[in-house]
Amino acid sequence: MKIDVLTLFPAMFAGPLDESIIKRARKKGLLDLNVHDLRGWAHDRHKTVDDRPFGGGPGMLMKPGPIFEAVETLRREATRVILLSPAGRKFDQNIARELAEQTDLLLVTGHYEGFDERVRIALADDELSIGDYVLTNGALPAMVVIDAVTRLLPGVLGDDESSRDESFSHGMLEYPQYTRPAEFRGMKAPDVLVSGNHAEIEKWRREQARVRTAERRPDLLKPTTKDNL
Repeated sequence: MKIDVLTLFPAMFAGPLDESIIKRARKKGLLDLNVHDLRGWAHDRHKTVDDRPFGGGPGMLMKPGPIFEAVETLRREATRVILLSPAGRKFDQNIARELAEQTDLLLVTGHYEGFDERVRIALADDELSIGDYVLTNGALPAMVVIDAVTRLLPGVLGDDESSRDESFSHGMLEYPQYTRPAEFRGMKAPDVLVSGNHAEIEKWRREQARVRTAERRPDLLKPTTKDNL
């Protein structure tokens, strides 16, 4: 997969995307990731990318010119252009899977009071938000999207089964997990998990996933989900 990021803060990406799973995916050639400074498409000596909004109001708005030029330079035939902003649809695991099936993404990160509306109208294929809160800019949301999508790419986790039973993978939170020792400071791992009975283990995991989801995220439990257990 190829992912380009358009941002005013390219240095913010240097640490998180050079470690762990993302680093391995890039090294193995499974992810081609490039971060671009939007100011490179500003033509005045101050590299201006913002201006006051028409009609007044607080803050500054990102100008359409640099963004249009940057997107038109970076976009290819298969590119899906995604804006990161609080006005987008809420990012979740289903959207991560949807994006993981793409071959080419261009993430455009917001700042100030957001984008000139003409950017949304003419350039964006999608618009995403990572939650109902406001951040300083779209760099962190872009990193979240990149991480969530990359780990779903075939071969990235080593064992592709790893991503199939995680939280939200089946519309529920993940079941509790234990490892050695079987007893630690008086706390024992459930007997069923050390029994070797794989049918009973699978049954226990499904039930525990349902119970945990009901307790912590009941909004995830739709009637169709319960009926299929």
